[in-house]
Amino acid sequence: MKYPSPADIAEMKARGYDSTTIAEAERQAERLGPAHEVCRAIEAAFAGVTLGGGVGLQEAQGLDDYADAETCATYRANDEKDDWHRIPVEALQHCNGSLSFFDAEGMRFHLPAYLLADLRGDYGYRMAYCLTQITGDYDSYFGLLSRAQRAAVRAFLLHILDDADYTFDRPDILRALDTYWTDSSSPEPPASH
Repeated sequence: MKYPSPADIAEMKARGYDSTTIAEAERQAERLGPAHEVCRAIEAAFAGVTLGGGVGLQEAQGLDDYADAETCATYRANDEKDDWHRIPVEALQHCNGSLSFFDAEGMRFHLPAYLLADLRGDYGYRMAYCLTQITGDYDSYFGLLSRAQRAAVRAFLLHILDDADYTFDRPDILRALDTYWTDSSSPEPPASH
């Protein structure tokens, strides 16, 4: 979700883009401020979260690739475990399948990196699927999220709800907001990082 800057819009006008395209760019540019607010909420909610014993990024990709236990252990040894900010966007792109193979600890650690990359337009895959199409039990993926973290995910979903890139996902987003990512949170999980 790259949001056009005023300079981008000025360049579009100078190059003679049609008025409909410019109007859409101006509408998208208005979403930049709210996107920054959602980013701040995610940053605050997930501050200090570490991987702990959870499944790491490359380890999860190994699971997705049916790698043997030894290979997955090697991947895990190289995974970031202390600061999700240090995970390069390129690694998130390469390990986009990892989202389906994290346990709850792994998801809590990696989710903010994926969400921020998506909001900044740096992640080439849409996060709605991961947050709305869970096969099985949502809590096995998201059960360790605190109320603040759940609220940040809800804010993300509410923000993308009207984004043109997520038009196809809109019914699933609405369903997830009404069923799992509700305003009323489940009881606070244990406060471990």
